[in-house]
Amino acid sequence: MSQLPARVDVAIVGAGLAGLAAARHLHAKSFNVAVLEAQDDVGGRVRTDIVDGFRLDRGFQILLTAYPELKRQVDLDALDLHNFDPGALVMMRGRSYAVTDPFRAPRGVLSTVRAPIGNIADKARIALLRARTLRGDPRELLRGQDLPTVVALRRAGFSEKVINRFFRPLFGGIQLDPSLTTSRRMFDIIFRSLGEGDAAVPRLGMAALPRQMADRLPGLVHPNTKVASIDGRTVVTIDGRRIEARAVVIATELPAARNLVALPDRVSRSAGAVYFAADSAPTDSRLVILDGTGKGPVLNAAVMSNVAASYAPPGKHLVVAALPQVIDGDLESMARDQLRTWWGPQVDSWRHLRTYRIAHAGVEQRPPFSPKRNIALGNGIFVCGDHRDTGSLQGALFSGRRCGELVAGALA
Repeated sequence: MSQLPARVDVAIVGAGLAGLAAARHLHAKSFNVAVLEAQDDVGGRVRTDIVDGFRLDRGFQILLTAYPELKRQVDLDALDLHNFDPGALVMMRGRSYAVTDPFRAPRGVLSTVRAPIGNIADKARIALLRARTLRGDPRELLRGQDLPTVVALRRAGFSEKVINRFFRPLFGGIQLDPSLTTSRRMFDIIFRSLGEGDAAVPRLGMAALPRQMADRLPGLVHPNTKVASIDGRTVVTIDGRRIEARAVVIATELPAARNLVALPDRVSRSAGAVYFAADSAPTDSRLVILDGTGKGPVLNAAVMSNVAASYAPPGKHLVVAALPQVIDGDLESMARDQLRTWWGPQVDSWRHLRTYRIAHAGVEQRPPFSPKRNIALGNGIFVCGDHRDTGSLQGALFSGRRCGELVAGALA
C-alpha cells in the first residue's frame, strides 16, 4: 500500500494520459501533487500486457506522430517508434490490394490506381481531400460545417464502393464507429494527421508512452489506490484514507468520473481486439489491413511483428484483429472465421493469446461536435480527459495540460 500524503496542493484522480499531463504541468510549476491510480500501473486505457513474450496493447492502438501535444509533451525519439507504412492493405475475396499515399509512397501509385476500392474519380477526390485537410490551420477543421462523416463523404461525391471498401474499415476502426456517424470535424482532423505524420507504435508497446510521462513524476503516482468519493476538496480512498487538497482533478474515463462528480452522460464506444501468435506471417506488409467488404466484424488488422519485431519473440509473429463496437460473443471464433477468408487455413493453426473486451474505449462524437468542454466544476474541483476534448491521444494530453494550466492559475 502506497504512503499517501495527508495534504497536497492538488490531488489528481487517475494516472491516464490526461492525469499525467496535468500532473506534469503542475509539478513543473512547483505545486505539491499526488496522483491516485486505481490500477496497478499508469496509462489508463493505454496499457500493454506481456503474454508469453508477446506485447499486447489493450486494444489495437496506434500513435499518430502529427499530434502536436505528443511533440510538446513527449520525447518521441526515446520511445523508439516503429512506423506503419503509409496507406492500407485492402482484403477482398481472398486477395490483397495495396492502397498507399502517393505523395509519401510514390512507388505504390500503380497498385493504388488498380485497387478495386472505387473509381478513378474516387481516388482523385481522396487526393483533393488530403489537400484540403492539410491546408491552413488545423483548428479551422474543428470549426467547419459539421455533418456525420458518411453524409459528408457522399456530399463530396465519393461512391458507396469507396466508402464501404476504404473509409468505413479505416476510419470506422480508428474512431470505433463502423456506421461513420461520427462528426466530420473529427474525421478531418484524423485524415490530416494521417497525411501529415506517421502511424507508429513504440518499441516496448503503447504503455511506453504513459510510462515515460510517469517517470518524470518520481514518487508522485500512487497505484492500487482507488478513490471512493470526493468530500468537498477531500479525496477519500476505498480503504478510508483521506487526502485534503486545495484543488482536486478528476482525470478518469467518463463512466468512472461520473461516479465521483456530476457530469452529463455520453454514449460509450466499445472495442474488441483478438491477438494471435503465428509461426509465419500471413503477409510481409507493414500496412494496416482493412476488410474490403466494410461489414466486419473485423474491420482492420495488422501483423504487429512486421511493424515492430519487438512485439513478438524471435521467430514468431503477432497478429491483431480489431472489432470496433463488438464485445459480446465468441470474438476469437468471429475473428478466425473472417481472417480465414483472407488468408486461408493457416489461420486455424494460430494460437489464441488473448481477447480484449473494452466496454468504454471512448465517447461518441456525433455532430454537432465541439471540443474544449468545461473543465472547471467549481469549488476547486476540475475534470479532464479525452471526453472533455477530442477523443484521441491528442485530446487526452491537451485536456490534461489545459486543466493543469487552469488549476495553476486558480492556485497562484
